[in-house]
Amino acid sequence: MNFEIKCSRSAFKHGLIEADILWAFQTIEYDAMLEEYAGKHLLIGFDKSANLIEVLYNVIDDNTVLVFHAMKCRPAFIALIK
Repeated sequence: MNFEIKCSRSAFKHGLIEADILWAFQTIEYDAMLEEYAGKHLLIGFDKSANLIEVLYNVIDDNTVLVFHAMKCRPAFIALIK
């Protein structure tokens, strides 16, 4: 990983912890910009318990991303990796 991952307070709203979010960036199954939301990216990866989670983030600069949402992956997003 060549960039710093920062998490806003809202990233923890659904009960995930920072270690889970960071692990998702190491176990990426899907990562793309959301066309309908300029500048927002969706990442699907695994938490430390091997559950799929969805992570939404913004790219701040070449070295930094800011995670603002993380939770158990919803079925609509799971469909993206099948």
